[in-house]
Amino acid sequence: MKERSLRDQPMTENSRCPRTGISGRAFLFLSILALVLPLLIPGQAKKSVKDLPDRYRKWIAEDVVFIISPKERDVFLQLESDRERDIFIEAFWKNRDPTPGTPENEFKTEHYRRISYAKQWLGRNSPTPGWRTDMGRIYIILGEPRTIDKYENLTQVFPMQIWFYEGMAKYGLPNVFNVVFYKKEGMGDYILYTPIKDGPLRLLINYQGDELNYQAAYNELYEVDPDIANVSLSLIPGETSGLFSPSIASDVLISTKVPAAPFEGIKSDYAEKLLKYKDVIDVDYTANYIDNDAFVGVFADARGTSFVHVSVEPKRLTFDQVRSGYHTDLEINGTVADAQGVTIYQFERKVPVDMTPDQLEKIKSKLFSYQDVFPLIPGRFRFNLLLKNTVSKEFTSIEADLLVPEPSQLSMTSPLLANRIDRESKYRGSNKPFLFGNVQLLPSPRNDFLQDDTLYLYFQLRGLSEAVKSRGSVECAIVKDGQKIRTKTENLNDLAGRTDFLEEFPLAGLKPANYEINISLKNPNGQQILEAHTPFFITPLAALPRPWVLSLPQPSPGDPFYADVLGSQYFQKKDLDKAKALIEEAYMKNPAHPKYALDFCQLLFQAKDYEGLQRVSRPFLNGERRYDFLQLAGDASKALGEYAEAIAFYRDYLSHFGTNLVVLNAIGESFYKLGNVAEALVAWERSLKLNPNQEQIASLVKSLKEKK
Repeated sequence: MKERSLRDQPMTENSRCPRTGISGRAFLFLSILALVLPLLIPGQAKKSVKDLPDRYRKWIAEDVVFIISPKERDVFLQLESDRERDIFIEAFWKNRDPTPGTPENEFKTEHYRRISYAKQWLGRNSPTPGWRTDMGRIYIILGEPRTIDKYENLTQVFPMQIWFYEGMAKYGLPNVFNVVFYKKEGMGDYILYTPIKDGPLRLLINYQGDELNYQAAYNELYEVDPDIANVSLSLIPGETSGLFSPSIASDVLISTKVPAAPFEGIKSDYAEKLLKYKDVIDVDYTANYIDNDAFVGVFADARGTSFVHVSVEPKRLTFDQVRSGYHTDLEINGTVADAQGVTIYQFERKVPVDMTPDQLEKIKSKLFSYQDVFPLIPGRFRFNLLLKNTVSKEFTSIEADLLVPEPSQLSMTSPLLANRIDRESKYRGSNKPFLFGNVQLLPSPRNDFLQDDTLYLYFQLRGLSEAVKSRGSVECAIVKDGQKIRTKTENLNDLAGRTDFLEEFPLAGLKPANYEINISLKNPNGQQILEAHTPFFITPLAALPRPWVLSLPQPSPGDPFYADVLGSQYFQKKDLDKAKALIEEAYMKNPAHPKYALDFCQLLFQAKDYEGLQRVSRPFLNGERRYDFLQLAGDASKALGEYAEAIAFYRDYLSHFGTNLVVLNAIGESFYKLGNVAEALVAWERSLKLNPNQEQIASLVKSLKEKK
């Protein structure tokens, strides 16, 4: 006979959320609109599960085997030490904690409760541990069902159970559905049933009909119990088959959607970031990755110099209470590398942020946006920005591929969308993120808009031919489902040579939905020669949490700082001619600036202009920054045959910085050139103690000693 119950063992009557087990409580998951490409770190050797130490093998193969995402599992198997694995495990649970900041992680507590229950009650009378049975797996993944219908004493049907779940739509599942277990041929463990793989005939003990006659099997089951007949063809209530055929959607539900439910909404980016930055950031940070939304774009200033504009919005910014106010410290590290992986530019910013209680109250419901800008030479690069909160030990990062075209190259920038602008910014004339001329744009990395917003579109064209300038055109359109909704066209001849564009699109009248901005540059014949696209969406919400912005003051346009930065980038690219022109320009504008002088000295050394290096470095050799110039001054003197002066510079350098292999060898060479073999041997032997694997030095020392 049919038995209907919530359970026959001590399970609570509350219907639990499949991931926290907490009725009616929303999850506070980290989320990200990715503008970065997910990349696993090359060169990491992936271990087999069986090669892991016992504790970690049990964790990944038993404790979290049903809830860890493929990406998380892949990263975990690439970790190289127990310390890294412990950090990962901490981050894994933290990323699922529905109430961050409280002592208990309710998700973790509920998960281990489910495992304990499965071990105790779902593996009875079976050689298979309860957590490994099909029932145990479903219970661990989905939690307690709303109801359980048991059919274990019917003469026409093999023992079976129907577990009913509801309220699961937010986990990528139907809002209501059944999970069916049965004993195949009436023996062994309860196994999962699916309509296509098994079919209704598998539930019947003495079915004599055609195996492909689903209607006949359905009818026979219907005579036993209509509920059994219905789930035999579809696990999803209300789904109509029409032709009495098994439900494909039910098989997809069991084979794909249910296994993926534990990480629906879980963003695994933290795992990749942990792997990527485990050797870069302190251990205190590694389990505290915060997702972000970000925009990175390249735009030219009025002089034609390309600048990278960056906006990154971490999902949270944590403050510490300090006396009567609030404080945090941010560290920002940026790195730009070329296609060969050579770092051509890096920068560091340290930003203390202090808030009064009133100020914090005003911003606590807002997002936080860190914005930055820096110049970059033409080429293809990989940009990485790491933002650390040293107070909370949290970090976030962005990565982006950058293409900086040559000024003469025909190109179009990425479209920049903003929800507000200031046409007469008080910062006009300065260098500031997303400030173009007098106009300050306030973009959102998510490209989200309200229905009554105006969408401001900014982009630039470069390298236009005279024909295109005089007879070409630009079309900007809002597109939905491939159809142009609103269009603006401008003839380039009417713009008097202007190649930067600011278009306005009032959004009133457009329904909440996903849209796209399309930009098309057309030649005089109306043929498209360049295009760009970017998505945006209009939300049905009445308001959006616009951010408060933090950006640091930048030197004014024309400041030698920019020439020095660009020159140093060319220097790293080994383009000495372009580097010299820019670095010398910076130095000549401010010859008393130690940084510009030092960069110029390094370039002069590479160019073998040793006299020029001596001339530029001389004013600094008696000042506070003298130690920065000593090695270069020594190298220049040695190259000119002024060995005694070189030795004096080198020894002064060592007295400040300590032992240096290159400098010791240079001292040895200088003494040797002066004929002082004894002092040369002292320097070289000290060098060999630091690194015995210097074959030329070792051979020379051996030869000199034999001659003595």
